[in-house]
Amino acid sequence: MTEKGYNPYITAQTQFDNVADIIGLDQSVREFLRQPSHEYHFTIPVKMDDGTTKVFNGYRIQHNDARGPAKGGIRFHPHETIDTIRALSMWMTWKCAVVDIPLGGGKGGIICDPHNLSKGEQERLCRGFVRQLGRNMGPVIDIPAPDVMTNGQHMLWMMDEYEVIFGGRYPGVITGKPVGMGGSLGRTEATGYGVIYTLREALKTLNVDITSTTASIQGFGNVAEYAARLYTSMGGKVIAISCWDQQDNKAYTFRNSNGLDIEQMVSIKDSFGTIDKYKAQELGCEILDGGEWIAQDVDILLPCALENQITPETFAKISQQVKIICEGANGPTTLESDELIKARNIYLVPDFLCNAGGVTCSYFEQVQCNMNYFWTKEEVLEKLDDKMTAAFWAVHKLAQDKNLYMRDAAYVIAINRVAKAVKLRGWV
Repeated sequence: MTEKGYNPYITAQTQFDNVADIIGLDQSVREFLRQPSHEYHFTIPVKMDDGTTKVFNGYRIQHNDARGPAKGGIRFHPHETIDTIRALSMWMTWKCAVVDIPLGGGKGGIICDPHNLSKGEQERLCRGFVRQLGRNMGPVIDIPAPDVMTNGQHMLWMMDEYEVIFGGRYPGVITGKPVGMGGSLGRTEATGYGVIYTLREALKTLNVDITSTTASIQGFGNVAEYAARLYTSMGGKVIAISCWDQQDNKAYTFRNSNGLDIEQMVSIKDSFGTIDKYKAQELGCEILDGGEWIAQDVDILLPCALENQITPETFAKISQQVKIICEGANGPTTLESDELIKARNIYLVPDFLCNAGGVTCSYFEQVQCNMNYFWTKEEVLEKLDDKMTAAFWAVHKLAQDKNLYMRDAAYVIAINRVAKAVKLRGWV
């Protein structure tokens, strides 16, 4: 899932090491936290519709559970790598800690392309994943959730298989389930809304009115869609959206300098976030190269797709007008680009703070499942806004008080919380 030469795990460890130096972290704690506590690698044999059996490789990484059960998504992707999953599990630990929810970090993946699998084959793959991992997951051990190219249906199949194996009802074993089957209202919007809650607060620190701003977004899946919806409902204007076209195997940027009508754009995209380029043209969109999203004359950049997108090469295209980057994706910015962002004095809302709305709402879902009492959508989103806003201001205040880069400030808070839990438990 990453470009040749880029290793997200090395990036995650380097970011950790830099902050460990800042806070003077004990050597034993440093060694313990810079690598996963558990790794599970397994094969999943699946009976295909044509009668053959295909073997898929699956992974689950549990980085740390000192503050609570491991939490993190399961990805389906043909180019998934173990180091990507290791990095994401580590970032999940910091993400849960920075918004102060009692969970640890985990991540999973299966090397596959769901576009090429029938519904029945996807179900058998999901059930096979749980059969391989079942003894090492559960409501008080490790709680998966949807991620890239997985959805609520996949999670429900996994929950059902877990319940078949262990004989009972365990709705808290997995989150991101359909509403009515243990899912939480507001979960669909949560990650994208969380991005905009932090953006709203960042604009306040710059004394900028959101109604006067423009934005360009990379991605148009669930996160980007709901970020765009909330941002425009607050008065902002989305100028450009970039998304992957599965049929053409390349990305395109859709631009309208007068502002895109997000409802119309949603109406012409498929379930994987691909916008129909012919219908987009009919709506008055210019169609540009996929990388042009980052070069637009806007105030805000919202990378909401994959990692390794803001590199020194792409950073050179960023307009001088850009004031804020909100990282809706995990790991979209390389280490070298962080230094360029600092030099340009662009306000950065780091990924594991910015996109923590999803895991926060997943935590809410788990709480609701465990007490068998579900909140209204308004209650969920109000609690989400409160959590995201409080986390943002804690990070911003530390950054201001200690003259830290926002990413470093977020890491300082998160790592200190996890290190304290590890020490209190007597693990190191």
